[in-house]
Amino acid sequence: MTSDAPLYKNHVLMLSQTFFVKDNEAELLLCAHKYDFDIVFFNEIHAFANAVQNDQGNSLFVIDLDALHNMQSDMQDSRKTLMLSELLARLPATHSYVYLQSVRQGGRFLLQQRLVDSNCLAYAEKPIANDVLVDKLFTLFVQKRRGDLVRLIYLGEPVGLDAAALLARRVELIYHADPQTLHVRVKELQPDIVVITDLEYERTEAVVRVLKKNIEADPVREIALLQHAPDTALTRRALASGFDAILPMTDPHVLGEQLINRADKIRVNKDLIGKDRATGLLNKIGLQKKAQDLIRQASQENRPLAFGVIDIDKFKTINDTWGHYFGDIVIKRLSLCLSPHVGERDLLSRFGGEEFVLVFWDCTLEQGRQRLDAMRTAFGAIAFDIGNGELRHFSFSGGVAAYPEHKSENELFLRADAMLYEAKQGGRNRICAAPGA
Repeated sequence: MTSDAPLYKNHVLMLSQTFFVKDNEAELLLCAHKYDFDIVFFNEIHAFANAVQNDQGNSLFVIDLDALHNMQSDMQDSRKTLMLSELLARLPATHSYVYLQSVRQGGRFLLQQRLVDSNCLAYAEKPIANDVLVDKLFTLFVQKRRGDLVRLIYLGEPVGLDAAALLARRVELIYHADPQTLHVRVKELQPDIVVITDLEYERTEAVVRVLKKNIEADPVREIALLQHAPDTALTRRALASGFDAILPMTDPHVLGEQLINRADKIRVNKDLIGKDRATGLLNKIGLQKKAQDLIRQASQENRPLAFGVIDIDKFKTINDTWGHYFGDIVIKRLSLCLSPHVGERDLLSRFGGEEFVLVFWDCTLEQGRQRLDAMRTAFGAIAFDIGNGELRHFSFSGGVAAYPEHKSENELFLRADAMLYEAKQGGRNRICAAPGA
């Protein structure tokens, strides 16, 4: 495949002199590629340390501890085994590492303590299946990302939380004063965390039940009770009402750190649920929630939206002719081609298979058609090497619908999908928009 953009945006650098994973290296790479990252193997510490030092990307650094037994020390003695302390001394201290170890090594607590205290991002025990290892590494990639903004609504008297410090950690703090209108505010802003003080809960005990029973409630959302003094009876009532957590009020700084930790977990869970692992884009679940939020914002700010659905032309033929692995490459290249054309408030999703959905903020129907057409031209210019130096170009078709002409995410999708069908019927490699464009 020929393109200036790297095929995989994430990389794993692995130090492992004897390949340890079940099955084989090729299968491990194939699993990794499906999760949008590549693996580079090293069997020399010097080369590995240099690669870590020079790495500029979003990489993970994995070390198989069994490699130490097979790597001769540079020290002036007869030892054939490199000591862990020597390895740690050679690795850049500015990075964190994933350690792989045997069950015997894993049973030694002092070794685990040494690893955790020495820039350990995570550790795992071998043997470990390729797909399991890749899944765990993908989760670590998700955790390393800064992630989306987490919105927090606080019901009750302010307690000195540092809103600026929270925002710097991607947590937006919004105060609300009235428990009887909290459900309206939550519906409007769709927060990820709701904190309710014990005083407000005692004033209006039904408040959390009203939030929980709404069929549109986000299942990932956490509702926490902020308790100023220990009260076992109140805690029991609160948990029975549906609170997800009880937070003791000790110090505003400590509370802020607790909320940041909870926000980080929510962010990771949302990424794992709402992102397509092969491309890193929103999946169908992630798109639905964000599209609904964007439509809500467009209604409040009186802005238009353009909703586009695109589909790679003759994709079944691509798979049947050159194989599913090649088809995956075409999908990945398309995602890389589309991403630079998407603005900060736009949405881009791999909706399923070879179908993608885009939502353009503050964009008319005709502007949306033009933007999709520019993407179509850019993708059509990419040359794919199908073997023996022979190059092929592929295309996609698309349909566009507009908000507020169509009000809901489902209406927009159905209308844009109908326009996509019209583009396919009209000869493919074109963009069709609803009448009136």
